[in-house]
Amino acid sequence: MYKYLFFLLLLLIGCSGQHAVQNDEAYEVAVLRGPSAIAFAQWIKEKPRLEGKELRVKVVDSPEQMQALLVKNTPDLAVLPMTMAANLYNKGMSYKLLGCPIWGTLYLVGHEKVNSPVYLFGAGTTPDILTRRYLKDKGAFEFNYTFSTPREILLALQAGKVKTAVLSEPFLSMALRKDSTLCILADLNRTDGQSTSFAQTAIVCREELMPLQNQLDSLLEKSCLYANTQADEAIQILEENQLFAPNMLTQDAIRRCRIAFVPASQIRKEIEQYLQVIQEYEPRALGGKLPDSHFIPDEL
Repeated sequence: MYKYLFFLLLLLIGCSGQHAVQNDEAYEVAVLRGPSAIAFAQWIKEKPRLEGKELRVKVVDSPEQMQALLVKNTPDLAVLPMTMAANLYNKGMSYKLLGCPIWGTLYLVGHEKVNSPVYLFGAGTTPDILTRRYLKDKGAFEFNYTFSTPREILLALQAGKVKTAVLSEPFLSMALRKDSTLCILADLNRTDGQSTSFAQTAIVCREELMPLQNQLDSLLEKSCLYANTQADEAIQILEENQLFAPNMLTQDAIRRCRIAFVPASQIRKEIEQYLQVIQEYEPRALGGKLPDSHFIPDEL
């Protein structure tokens, strides 16, 4: 009897251990909190599978934390600013560029016209660079970096302390809902009024996953499409997972995030154009130089 119980116990432990190993066999997808998370709402809910392994989304709170994870070679895939991807590539990062899932969420907001000073966040980062570029030939403007986050700028706008500012979604939509006299003065995500948006966001993956690129491209396209066509469901998923506060996101906010995955090989020109703008205004953001041609992989 005791031998039977002992054998049964060993069997249960063995099965339990095997199950734990199977659950651990998943690909980790590191995604920055904010618009990037919107593009992956479907993955958060459904956990798609790649070659039999789940793709599990891990939300990261800041670019600094994301960089630390990539330096440690922790995630299998990661969604991060294109500038950071280029910078890490120049420093020898082994991750490969898959494409761009988000094409810009930055807008200049104010009352009727641009007033100086223009308040923005992140000196030397994309909001700063694209604002300076847009206003370069439009007069003399002072730039104020008192506030370090979009939320702080939003609160200052609501308090009447700020007249003109740069906001990203979803804070832009929140500002427009709170104050009907505010309007969008400029879309900072385009080279001009008609052209394609800048490829501001990158998704990278481990080099060993590149043979699965076509499968990854398909999954990424579906996830980004879901965010656009099933916006209400995506918002519900994000709120239930406490990634956005209730009523913070709207369909308009998602639309203005320009979520659409395009493989890197198909947008070589757009990526190079964006990085050239960054290089012109803030070379340090790229590690001092443009990445070489191997940064953007050729089409399979």
